Amino acid sequence: MNAGPVVAIVGATGAVGTTMIEIIDARPSVPWSEIRLVASARSAGKVIPVRGRDITVLALAPEVFDGVDIALFDVPDEVSAEWGPIAAARGAVVVDNSGAFRMDPDVPLVVPEVNAEKAADRPRGIVANPNCTTLSMMAAMGALHREFELQAIVVASYQAASGAGQGGIDRLEAELAAVAGKPVGVRAGDVAEALAAAGLDPADSPFPAPLALNVVPWAGSLKDDGWSSEELKVRNEARKILGIPDLRVSATCVRVPVVTTHSLAVHATFAREVTVDQARKVLAAQPSIVLRDDPANGEWPTPADTVGGDPTWVGRIRQALDFPNTLELFLCGDNLRKGAALNTYEIAETIAADRG
Repeated sequence: MNAGPVVAIVGATGAVGTTMIEIIDARPSVPWSEIRLVASARSAGKVIPVRGRDITVLALAPEVFDGVDIALFDVPDEVSAEWGPIAAARGAVVVDNSGAFRMDPDVPLVVPEVNAEKAADRPRGIVANPNCTTLSMMAAMGALHREFELQAIVVASYQAASGAGQGGIDRLEAELAAVAGKPVGVRAGDVAEALAAAGLDPADSPFPAPLALNVVPWAGSLKDDGWSSEELKVRNEARKILGIPDLRVSATCVRVPVVTTHSLAVHATFAREVTVDQARKVLAAQPSIVLRDDPANGEWPTPADTVGGDPTWVGRIRQALDFPNTLELFLCGDNLRKGAALNTYEIAETIAADRG
């Protein structure tokens, strides 16, 4: 009998790495023979319990990948770009959660519910995990595409502060504390004045405007023609995951004062006729989707319902007015779980199953 595979988690002490450890504890489907935790030198030596065993965190170095079958990376782009190929050269299959390899033609971009078979075609020994915003709609869009042939999507995202990392969470919490109980929102500048009074410098924020009691129509960095990097990721990654290189995609990414869980309003056009009832049946049959769609009784997805869970929640499904073969729908997905750690781990499960 073959021993179980060896897995390494690189970035094990970060927010997504910690979530990945929680997922490993909760999902015994893969009998890992060894679990290695890897992080920067400053985190080396920490002891973290995983599946009932205390595991000491190792400093990132080439030799930590010796004997590793699958290495799960949750580190900044530049770290993945340097160390992913090193791990692959040592024999590990790398599953990378950064943006370093997503659009590399020799690296599959995988959502197991949509294109699990692509994980086996990895010329560089690397599989990429999509951006959390794109990923939030892929289970639903993939299922609908298989039935009705997707042609175009227009997306407005409502992205949580945690999408900007721990610094985004800390900043939102500090801003909320600063405006609590203040008479803000009566005139322009109220929120900014409250933040200034609390000593919160705009230059120290990961957001380009106050987020408390506000929405900010920007996420990512500036690209050509006024687009943000997040908006272009939605377009390019959706095309690659769904295998539709000419898919028409337009996105507007908005940051909202929610700690965790991204939401998306999606306008999806199909080649074939589709009804609301047909779409509900398709989505309800997906094991990773929760259908909550009863507006008459006030039932629809919200981040507060979705946070901490694995599924994508879908609701507000409507036939688009004035647009044939088009649906409107609203989706919520926990950006730290399915949007990052869970999908990365599900890719690893897929690879481990193929390994036998």
